[in-house]
Amino acid sequence: MSRTNQQAGARPPGFLYRVLKQASILHCEQVSLADLAKRFGTPVYVYSASSIRDRLQAFERAFRKVPHTLCYSVKANSNLGILRLLAKMNCGFDVVSGGELERVLKVSRAAARKTVFSGVGKTRQEMEAALAADILLFNVESESELSVLAECAGRKKKTARIALRVNPDVSAETHPYISTGLREHKFGVPIADAARLYLLAAAHRSLSVAGVSVHIGSQILDVKPFAQTMERVAELVNELRANGHSITYIDVGGGLGIDYEKSTSDSPERVAEYAEALLGPLRGLKLHLLLEPGRSIVGPAGILLTRVLYKKTNYHKKFLVVDAAMNDLLRPALYGAYHQIVPVNTTTADSRETVDVVGPVCETGDFLARNRELPIVHEGDLLAVLDAGAYGMTLASNYNTRPRPAEVLIDGKTVKLVRRRESVADLLRLEGN
Repeated sequence: MSRTNQQAGARPPGFLYRVLKQASILHCEQVSLADLAKRFGTPVYVYSASSIRDRLQAFERAFRKVPHTLCYSVKANSNLGILRLLAKMNCGFDVVSGGELERVLKVSRAAARKTVFSGVGKTRQEMEAALAADILLFNVESESELSVLAECAGRKKKTARIALRVNPDVSAETHPYISTGLREHKFGVPIADAARLYLLAAAHRSLSVAGVSVHIGSQILDVKPFAQTMERVAELVNELRANGHSITYIDVGGGLGIDYEKSTSDSPERVAEYAEALLGPLRGLKLHLLLEPGRSIVGPAGILLTRVLYKKTNYHKKFLVVDAAMNDLLRPALYGAYHQIVPVNTTTADSRETVDVVGPVCETGDFLARNRELPIVHEGDLLAVLDAGAYGMTLASNYNTRPRPAEVLIDGKTVKLVRRRESVADLLRLEGN
């Protein structure tokens, strides 16, 4: 019989330490991460199905009093196993490429009717595929795109339901690479130009004006920018309706952040606060909300499991060289992002030391953590990089001809390999002789 031990660094409900035979081992649900490493090797991504369900249900509860559709942001984690899990929970999807749309259609053709297509550079082929699938809504991001979509829809004898993505010029106070709502950003159209562009859209017989779309960035922890954005959107909706447009949908985008430094999940409280910020300015407008959560659904539901290859000291600097690298998890190198790192087995974790956790890739920027105080571990020990379920595998690459990791989905005691580890032969296959 095991007992659960919620220690610092574990992320309930998906990842908990359990005491087994005097050793405290990190588990994903009811499965030991040490056992998963033996079975699938390292590095490996591990996802908790119960965490994904719990976090999706937190959104459903927070918005239960208003008409809404959750359109999970596929770019956060596009694994078919996760998309299939979400589709079974009646989730819609937000896609930003034809490839992501193809993933959605593979798991559920019916989900297309709850799918929105965002992105500043949609090609004609992507538009035609989305029209054929009869998606819910195109989020149009420029006047030129509007014309191209009208031409594609007219040629296919289809009607494209559209929302213009407006840029509200609101600062999201997040990393500049993932802030999207200021006037200097490439996304959307200036909110001041919206009235003119909606009149232009309404003049096209192959377009149907259906809503307004907005998205101000990602990893936003303060809900005030969301409220400020919705105040501007509410003013625009009233103006558009006064001009004779039928505005049914508001796509409020995504962007709700997670706290990468906390050791407990605060999803229900954070989502409730987010809902209050969004709904206040929209009260009385009788709109159907489209929500695009991504990171907040899958981020804390995944970890990257890695093994310590070597310990070394250069002068007074200590390093843990692990088998996961920047090609497996790019966020620390790209954004300077913080991820908690914890030992899988805490029996070796009495003392602590300050180290850089680095990978084998031939770049100084190849690190998972710098100057991090961690429990002392040894060569061969396992580490778990927490909150790696979002923008982990989707940003992974084959740099240094490194095969990408396997992905495993855990549901209680059930273990499912949802993506096998690549081999070098896989990488060479497309390059001919």
